[in-house]
Amino acid sequence: MIETINFDSVQKFNEAYGFETLHPLVSVARFDREREVKEAIVNYGVYALFLKENKSCQLSYGRTKYDFDEMTVTTFAPGQTIHVKPVPGVKNPKWTALVFHPDFLARTPLGKNMSRYEFFSYTSNEALHLSAGEIEIFRGVLGMISQELHHAIDKHTRDLIVSNIELLLNYCLRFYDRQFVTRKEINHATIKQFEELLREYITTKAATEGLPSVAYFADKCCLSSGYFGELVRVETGRTAKDFISDYLITAAKQLLSDESLSVAEVASRLGFEYPQHFVRFFKSRTGKTPTAYRAA
Repeated sequence: MIETINFDSVQKFNEAYGFETLHPLVSVARFDREREVKEAIVNYGVYALFLKENKSCQLSYGRTKYDFDEMTVTTFAPGQTIHVKPVPGVKNPKWTALVFHPDFLARTPLGKNMSRYEFFSYTSNEALHLSAGEIEIFRGVLGMISQELHHAIDKHTRDLIVSNIELLLNYCLRFYDRQFVTRKEINHATIKQFEELLREYITTKAATEGLPSVAYFADKCCLSSGYFGELVRVETGRTAKDFISDYLITAAKQLLSDESLSVAEVASRLGFEYPQHFVRFFKSRTGKTPTAYRAA
Protein backbone atom coordinates (compact mmCIF):
# COMPACT_ATOMS: atom_id res chain seq x y z
CA MET A 1 0.00 0.00 0.00
CA ILE A 2 1.32 3.44 -0.95
CA GLU A 3 1.89 5.68 2.07
CA THR A 4 0.39 9.17 2.19
CA ILE A 5 2.53 11.84 3.87
CA ASN A 6 1.23 15.29 4.77
CA PHE A 7 3.85 17.98 5.23
CA ASP A 8 1.47 20.69 6.42
CA SER A 9 3.95 22.13 8.92
CA VAL A 10 7.70 22.51 9.35
CA GLN A 11 7.46 20.41 12.52
CA LYS A 12 6.02 17.44 10.60
CA PHE A 13 8.73 17.68 7.98
CA ASN A 14 11.45 17.73 10.64
CA GLU A 15 9.90 14.83 12.53
CA ALA A 16 9.74 12.73 9.36
CA TYR A 17 13.51 13.00 8.86
CA GLY A 18 14.68 13.30 12.46
CA PHE A 19 15.67 16.97 12.47
CA GLU A 20 15.49 19.35 15.42
CA THR A 21 12.94 22.14 15.02
CA LEU A 22 14.70 25.42 15.77
CA HIS A 23 11.84 27.57 14.46
CA PRO A 24 8.20 26.49 13.99
CA LEU A 25 7.92 28.08 10.53
CA VAL A 26 11.40 27.69 8.96
CA SER A 27 13.98 24.93 8.70
CA VAL A 28 17.31 24.32 6.97
CA ALA A 29 18.21 20.64 7.06
CA ARG A 30 20.98 18.41 5.69
CA PHE A 31 20.19 14.72 5.15
CA ASP A 32 23.02 12.20 4.63
CA ARG A 33 22.42 8.78 6.12
CA GLU A 34 21.17 5.37 5.12
CA ARG A 35 17.40 5.29 4.77
CA GLU A 36 15.06 3.29 2.60
CA VAL A 37 13.06 5.44 0.21
CA LYS A 38 9.50 4.13 0.01
CA GLU A 39 6.85 4.87 -2.58
CA ALA A 40 4.57 7.57 -1.23
CA ILE A 41 2.13 10.35 -2.06
CA VAL A 42 3.40 13.57 -0.46
CA ASN A 43 1.02 16.48 0.11
CA TYR A 44 2.82 19.77 0.67
CA GLY A 45 1.45 22.52 2.90
CA VAL A 46 4.82 24.29 3.01
CA TYR A 47 7.32 25.67 0.52
CA ALA A 48 10.35 23.41 0.04
CA LEU A 49 13.57 23.73 -1.97
CA PHE A 50 15.81 20.66 -2.12
CA LEU A 51 19.41 20.60 -3.30
CA LYS A 52 19.62 16.96 -4.41
CA GLU A 53 23.15 15.57 -4.15
CA ASN A 54 22.16 12.18 -5.55
CA LYS A 55 19.11 10.73 -7.27
CA SER A 56 17.49 8.47 -4.67
CA CYS A 57 13.92 8.75 -5.96
CA GLN A 58 11.69 9.54 -8.92
CA LEU A 59 9.19 12.37 -8.63
CA SER A 60 6.03 13.13 -10.57
CA TYR A 61 2.95 15.38 -10.55
CA GLY A 62 0.13 13.04 -11.50
CA ARG A 63 1.45 11.39 -14.68
CA THR A 64 3.99 14.16 -15.27
CA LYS A 65 7.57 13.18 -14.47
CA TYR A 66 9.66 15.75 -12.64
CA ASP A 67 13.00 15.92 -14.46
CA PHE A 68 15.95 16.11 -12.07
CA ASP A 69 19.35 14.55 -11.50
CA GLU A 70 22.33 14.87 -9.16
CA MET A 71 23.25 18.35 -7.88
CA THR A 72 19.94 19.90 -8.88
CA VAL A 73 17.31 21.93 -7.05
CA THR A 74 13.69 20.77 -6.90
CA THR A 75 10.96 23.08 -5.61
CA PHE A 76 7.49 22.45 -4.19
CA ALA A 77 4.72 24.75 -2.96
CA PRO A 78 1.68 24.52 -0.66
CA GLY A 79 -1.19 22.63 -2.26
CA GLN A 80 1.01 20.44 -4.44
CA THR A 81 0.88 16.65 -4.37
CA ILE A 82 3.98 14.67 -5.37
CA HIS A 83 4.31 10.97 -6.17
CA VAL A 84 7.64 9.61 -4.90
CA LYS A 85 9.13 6.31 -6.10
CA PRO A 86 12.46 4.82 -4.95
CA VAL A 87 15.43 4.35 -7.28
CA PRO A 88 16.70 0.75 -6.89
CA GLY A 89 20.14 0.42 -5.34
CA VAL A 90 20.33 3.89 -3.74
CA LYS A 91 20.31 3.47 0.03
CA ASN A 92 21.89 6.74 1.14
CA PRO A 93 19.83 9.78 0.07
CA LYS A 94 21.78 13.03 0.20
CA TRP A 95 20.11 16.42 0.12
CA THR A 96 19.89 19.81 1.78
CA ALA A 97 16.51 21.51 2.13
CA LEU A 98 15.02 24.88 2.96
CA VAL A 99 11.44 24.48 4.20
CA PHE A 100 9.22 27.38 5.22
CA HIS A 101 5.53 27.81 5.98
CA PRO A 102 3.60 30.46 3.97
CA ASP A 103 2.49 32.06 7.26
CA PHE A 104 6.13 33.04 7.87
CA LEU A 105 5.83 35.45 4.93
CA ALA A 106 2.53 36.98 6.08
CA ARG A 107 2.47 40.79 5.90
CA THR A 108 5.81 40.91 4.05
CA PRO A 109 6.51 42.15 0.51
CA LEU A 110 7.86 38.69 -0.34
CA GLY A 111 4.61 37.05 0.77
CA LYS A 112 2.67 39.27 -1.62
CA ASN A 113 4.97 38.49 -4.54
CA MET A 114 5.53 34.73 -4.36
CA SER A 115 3.69 34.28 -7.67
CA ARG A 116 6.67 35.76 -9.52
CA TYR A 117 8.73 32.67 -8.64
CA GLU A 118 7.24 30.51 -11.35
CA PHE A 119 9.57 27.58 -10.62
CA PHE A 120 7.12 26.68 -7.81
CA SER A 121 4.36 26.24 -10.39
CA TYR A 122 2.98 22.87 -11.50
CA THR A 123 3.85 23.84 -15.06
CA SER A 124 7.56 23.87 -14.22
CA ASN A 125 8.56 20.21 -14.21
CA GLU A 126 12.26 20.68 -14.82
CA ALA A 127 14.68 20.89 -11.92
CA LEU A 128 17.31 23.61 -11.65
CA HIS A 129 20.71 22.24 -12.68
CA LEU A 130 23.43 24.17 -10.86
CA SER A 131 27.03 24.85 -11.81
CA ALA A 132 29.77 24.55 -9.17
CA GLY A 133 29.69 28.32 -8.62
CA GLU A 134 25.90 28.36 -8.31
CA ILE A 135 26.01 25.52 -5.77
CA GLU A 136 28.41 27.59 -3.69
CA ILE A 137 26.03 30.58 -3.79
CA PHE A 138 23.01 28.40 -2.96
CA ARG A 139 24.75 26.81 0.02
CA GLY A 140 26.09 30.17 1.14
CA VAL A 141 22.62 31.71 1.43
CA LEU A 142 21.28 28.59 3.16
CA GLY A 143 24.20 28.94 5.57
CA MET A 144 23.14 32.48 6.48
CA ILE A 145 19.56 31.32 7.11
CA SER A 146 20.84 28.43 9.24
CA GLN A 147 23.04 30.82 11.21
CA GLU A 148 20.00 32.96 12.03
CA LEU A 149 18.03 29.89 13.11
CA HIS A 150 20.80 29.00 15.58
CA HIS A 151 21.06 32.60 16.82
CA ALA A 152 19.02 33.73 19.81
CA ILE A 153 15.74 35.15 18.52
CA ASP A 154 15.54 38.95 18.62
CA LYS A 155 13.59 41.69 16.83
CA HIS A 156 15.77 41.31 13.71
CA THR A 157 15.50 37.53 13.28
CA ARG A 158 12.38 37.35 11.10
CA ASP A 159 13.39 40.22 8.82
CA LEU A 160 16.85 38.75 8.26
CA ILE A 161 15.53 35.26 7.48
CA VAL A 162 12.84 36.58 5.12
CA SER A 163 15.45 38.73 3.36
CA ASN A 164 17.71 35.74 2.86
CA ILE A 165 14.84 33.56 1.60
CA GLU A 166 14.06 36.29 -0.94
CA LEU A 167 17.74 36.50 -1.88
CA LEU A 168 17.84 32.74 -2.49
CA LEU A 169 14.66 32.81 -4.59
CA ASN A 170 16.02 35.70 -6.66
CA TYR A 171 19.23 33.78 -7.31
CA CYS A 172 17.11 30.82 -8.40
CA LEU A 173 15.29 33.09 -10.87
CA ARG A 174 18.64 34.08 -12.34
CA PHE A 175 19.80 30.45 -12.52
CA TYR A 176 16.56 29.35 -14.20
CA ASP A 177 16.80 32.14 -16.75
CA ARG A 178 20.32 30.96 -17.55
CA GLN A 179 19.22 27.33 -17.78
CA PHE A 180 16.07 27.71 -19.81
CA VAL A 181 17.00 30.37 -22.34
CA THR A 182 16.71 27.83 -25.15
CA ARG A 183 14.36 25.29 -23.55
CA LYS A 184 11.13 24.19 -25.25
CA GLU A 185 7.74 25.16 -23.87
CA ILE A 186 6.58 22.65 -21.25
CA ASN A 187 3.62 20.69 -22.45
CA HIS A 188 1.17 21.85 -19.81
CA ALA A 189 -0.49 24.72 -21.59
CA THR A 190 -3.94 24.04 -20.14
CA ILE A 191 -2.74 24.05 -16.51
CA LYS A 192 -0.74 27.20 -17.11
CA GLN A 193 -3.77 28.84 -18.73
CA PHE A 194 -5.92 27.74 -15.76
CA GLU A 195 -3.51 29.35 -13.29
CA GLU A 196 -3.35 32.58 -15.27
CA LEU A 197 -7.13 32.76 -15.71
CA LEU A 198 -7.65 32.06 -12.01
CA ARG A 199 -5.24 34.81 -10.99
CA GLU A 200 -6.95 37.26 -13.37
CA TYR A 201 -10.44 36.27 -12.19
CA ILE A 202 -9.67 36.78 -8.49
CA THR A 203 -8.02 40.12 -9.24
CA THR A 204 -10.54 41.63 -11.65
CA LYS A 205 -13.82 39.68 -11.72
CA ALA A 206 -14.58 38.01 -8.38
CA ALA A 207 -15.89 41.17 -6.70
CA THR A 208 -18.60 41.61 -9.34
CA GLU A 209 -19.18 38.09 -10.69
CA GLY A 210 -18.88 36.00 -7.53
CA LEU A 211 -16.79 32.99 -6.60
CA PRO A 212 -14.87 31.26 -9.40
CA SER A 213 -16.22 27.92 -10.59
CA VAL A 214 -14.66 24.92 -12.30
CA ALA A 215 -17.21 25.26 -15.11
CA TYR A 216 -16.07 28.83 -15.84
CA PHE A 217 -12.44 27.82 -16.39
CA ALA A 218 -13.38 24.69 -18.31
CA ASP A 219 -15.36 26.86 -20.72
CA LYS A 220 -12.48 29.33 -21.08
CA CYS A 221 -10.17 26.41 -21.91
CA CYS A 222 -12.76 25.08 -24.42
CA LEU A 223 -13.23 21.81 -22.53
CA SER A 224 -16.14 20.08 -20.84
CA SER A 225 -16.22 20.39 -17.05
CA GLY A 226 -15.68 16.63 -16.61
CA TYR A 227 -12.72 16.45 -18.98
CA PHE A 228 -11.18 19.63 -17.56
CA GLY A 229 -11.50 18.35 -13.99
CA GLU A 230 -9.88 15.04 -14.88
CA LEU A 231 -7.04 16.77 -16.73
CA VAL A 232 -6.29 18.97 -13.71
CA ARG A 233 -6.44 15.99 -11.34
CA VAL A 234 -4.13 13.84 -13.45
CA GLU A 235 -1.59 16.57 -14.13
CA THR A 236 -1.46 18.12 -10.65
CA GLY A 237 -2.76 15.45 -8.27
CA ARG A 238 -5.41 17.91 -7.02
CA THR A 239 -9.02 18.44 -7.98
CA ALA A 240 -9.83 21.65 -9.85
CA LYS A 241 -12.05 22.70 -6.93
CA ASP A 242 -9.18 22.28 -4.44
CA PHE A 243 -6.88 24.14 -6.82
CA ILE A 244 -9.29 27.11 -6.78
CA SER A 245 -9.75 26.91 -2.99
CA ASP A 246 -5.99 26.94 -2.38
CA TYR A 247 -5.64 30.04 -4.54
CA LEU A 248 -8.54 31.74 -2.75
CA ILE A 249 -6.84 31.14 0.60
CA THR A 250 -3.56 32.58 -0.67
CA ALA A 251 -5.37 35.65 -2.01
CA ALA A 252 -7.33 35.98 1.24
CA LYS A 253 -4.16 36.00 3.34
CA GLN A 254 -2.66 38.70 1.15
CA LEU A 255 -5.77 40.88 1.43
CA LEU A 256 -6.01 40.33 5.19
CA SER A 257 -2.48 41.71 5.53
CA ASP A 258 -3.99 45.09 4.55
CA GLU A 259 -5.33 46.31 7.89
CA SER A 260 -7.42 49.00 6.16
CA LEU A 261 -9.73 46.33 4.72
CA SER A 262 -12.49 44.87 6.88
CA VAL A 263 -13.17 41.13 6.80
CA ALA A 264 -16.42 41.89 4.96
CA GLU A 265 -14.51 43.87 2.30
CA VAL A 266 -12.02 41.01 1.85
CA ALA A 267 -14.91 38.57 1.48
CA SER A 268 -16.56 40.77 -1.15
CA ARG A 269 -13.36 41.18 -3.17
CA LEU A 270 -12.95 37.42 -3.33
CA GLY A 271 -16.51 36.90 -4.55
CA PHE A 272 -18.28 35.73 -1.37
CA GLU A 273 -21.87 36.96 -1.22
CA TYR A 274 -21.97 36.85 2.58
CA PRO A 275 -19.04 37.51 4.97
CA GLN A 276 -20.03 34.58 7.19
CA HIS A 277 -19.55 32.20 4.26
CA PHE A 278 -16.02 33.55 3.82
CA VAL A 279 -15.30 33.18 7.54
CA ARG A 280 -16.51 29.56 7.47
CA PHE A 281 -14.48 28.79 4.33
CA PHE A 282 -11.30 30.42 5.69
CA LYS A 283 -11.54 28.60 9.02
CA SER A 284 -12.17 25.24 7.35
CA ARG A 285 -8.98 25.61 5.27
CA THR A 286 -6.67 27.24 7.84
CA GLY A 287 -8.10 26.34 11.25
CA LYS A 288 -8.45 30.05 12.13
CA THR A 289 -11.03 32.74 11.54
CA PRO A 290 -9.85 35.71 9.43
CA THR A 291 -9.86 37.87 12.57
CA ALA A 292 -7.76 35.34 14.50
CA TYR A 293 -5.36 35.01 11.58
CA ARG A 294 -4.86 38.79 11.56
CA ALA A 295 -4.25 38.86 15.30
CA ALA A 296 -1.65 36.06 15.18
